[in-house]
Amino acid sequence: MEITYTHCAGLDVHKRTGVACTLVPGAGGEILKEVRTFSTMTGELLKMGDWLKSQRVTHVAMESTGEYWKPVYNLLEDGFTILVVNAQHIKNVPGRKTDVKDAEWIADLLRHGLLRGSFIPPLPQRDLRDLTRQRTKLVQQRASVVNRLQKVLEWANLKLAAVVTDVTGASARKMLQALSEGSCDVEQLAGLAKGRLRRKLPELQQALTGQIRPHHRFLIASHLTHLDFLEEQIAVFDEQITAHIVQMPLAEPTSPAPPVFDQATEDSTESTSCDPPVPLSWEKAVALLDTIPGVGQQTAELLLAEIGCDMSRFQSFAHLAKWAKLCPGNHESGGKRYSGRTGQGNSWLRTGLIQAAHAAVRCKNTFFQAVYQRLVKRRGKYKAIVAIAHKILKVAYHVMCQQQPYHDLGADYLDQMRPEKVLNRLCRRIKQLGYQVKLEPTPSGAG
Repeated sequence: MEITYTHCAGLDVHKRTGVACTLVPGAGGEILKEVRTFSTMTGELLKMGDWLKSQRVTHVAMESTGEYWKPVYNLLEDGFTILVVNAQHIKNVPGRKTDVKDAEWIADLLRHGLLRGSFIPPLPQRDLRDLTRQRTKLVQQRASVVNRLQKVLEWANLKLAAVVTDVTGASARKMLQALSEGSCDVEQLAGLAKGRLRRKLPELQQALTGQIRPHHRFLIASHLTHLDFLEEQIAVFDEQITAHIVQMPLAEPTSPAPPVFDQATEDSTESTSCDPPVPLSWEKAVALLDTIPGVGQQTAELLLAEIGCDMSRFQSFAHLAKWAKLCPGNHESGGKRYSGRTGQGNSWLRTGLIQAAHAAVRCKNTFFQAVYQRLVKRRGKYKAIVAIAHKILKVAYHVMCQQQPYHDLGADYLDQMRPEKVLNRLCRRIKQLGYQVKLEPTPSGAG
């Protein structure tokens, strides 16, 4: 088999130790193999890097095992070409499972060019990922606290959620704060309502009549304090993310990645790579993504943190969709096509796109809503939402490639592409209702 890298190493990294196996050519052309075990402490990892350099190793591969690969990657990325590989792609031979065998197997696969490295963004983008992911966790924790607060209200026979849209809104927060401080007058509590909610004063008085005990007041006060803390933390992260994006360097276009195993299908209509005219700033990229229906500022920041704003690293949109696991999978055997599940990919990116898709299909008279209405009837809600998330990712790819804001195609775009199909469908429906159909074109110039 052809040798791709002559000086290479395979790492099997764990929590406390890591095994390194080097494969380098000897003086007589034979392959010299050496295996060493290192601790994952910083000093030992630096010694491992010096040893690899002494062996003139140029390429290093390791599995993406949890978070354990990150300390090794941080210390070795400046001196070597590192491939972080999906563990599913390099399963060892059954019955020969040891740390040393794993390292040797990884090194042998790397030597023959049979490994496909994962996309590891540069350090500034990795920092932005940490910020956006932590903010997402804080938002999820806030939703969890709101749910627990709602459970306390139900247990106290307070049906506030049946009257107000959001129990954490301005008026509801004042009522809950007063309840936690010991107020029992339902008329006084309902009087704290503001704006249009004052039209529901009788309903509010009924909803605030319950069996509230000191135990409930304590829990409500505790949840409100927790919510205030989480909202303050989310605001702090918003400011930090904005400041980080302002300081991010311009995205210099990179050469497309070389062909790798498990590529997107060759018959894809998207065959050309992105070649932006000028480097795109991260601030401008956020503003461009914000023009897409369903994509707000926070979602735009999340998309940039996960995929970056340099689309030239992907050979085409098909490769980006495959990397994001938002395209159907392939499972065919014996001429039968089985499940086409999308597979497991970047959960942060997928979650953000799914949320954006749910928001996009609620935007009336838009292309996304029209596509969703067509798909949901025959494919179901979940598959239709995943399809809309796929289209949002495609739009984001082209928006950043062309550096132009999103222009909606309109809700009638699909009908205009094939008007004869629309006419035939409507004619069949009218005939089913017992009427005759006679189509006449509208005279030109008629209103």
